[in-house]
Amino acid sequence: MNDMRLFERAATVDEVKIRAKDVNVHYGIAHALKDVSVDIGDRLVTAFIGPSGCGKSTFLRCLNRMNDTIAAARVTGAIELDGQDIYDRRVDPVQLRAKVGMVFQKPNPFPKSIYENVAYGPRIHGLARTRAELDEIVEKALRRAALWNEAKDRLQSPGTGLSGGQQQRLCIARAIATEPEVLLMDEPASALDPIATAQIEELIDELRQTYSVVIVTHSMQQAARVSQRTAFFHLGHLVEYGETGDIFTNPRDPRTESYISGRIG
Repeated sequence: MNDMRLFERAATVDEVKIRAKDVNVHYGIAHALKDVSVDIGDRLVTAFIGPSGCGKSTFLRCLNRMNDTIAAARVTGAIELDGQDIYDRRVDPVQLRAKVGMVFQKPNPFPKSIYENVAYGPRIHGLARTRAELDEIVEKALRRAALWNEAKDRLQSPGTGLSGGQQQRLCIARAIATEPEVLLMDEPASALDPIATAQIEELIDELRQTYSVVIVTHSMQQAARVSQRTAFFHLGHLVEYGETGDIFTNPRDPRTESYISGRIG
């Protein structure tokens, strides 16, 4: 039986939201992620940085079991959300993803109206009993995603008719409409212009007041601007993890120093 009571928010002394221990990922014979252990804090922005193909997006997808959708993927080790194993056989991945939302690199609104994009998750998860409750959820999510003022008079218009930056904020609204506790973002601004990128970064800073945010980014400047913790990945290993300021100004590992200074990557 699927039991989402496994994911009731639990207050912990060290405020760890997600704890990963000895996580390995294989794609067939390829060993993509190697013995990754890390604690991700509650209501912080944690940035994953590193060269292309280093494992950061692979690890991000472990946090809401998106790798389950890849037939060749095999994940070992332990990942806990609020102290509970997310790979427990009783856990329904669909319900897990309502708690651990995800925003992808390229804006991917559904071919539906703005309203229906946001209402989709709450409707399938039974979060609204009436149309009025659903209306309230949609408005709240669009407000949190800083899109309400631009969208409130065109809620029945296609989400695909929005600009790129607006589409990404719509995808963020869609992700947070199910009231997740963690929000994963895989390079959410890489396809956007500088103005839209700045809007997304400002939004990320606001969202961390409510959610634990984990962001994969190729931009070290973006990681420095938006995150409080940074993890540096290289060749499938988590090389270094700590306070963002320390990672960028006083890295402990020479590989981190080489990446930040531009000598590798």
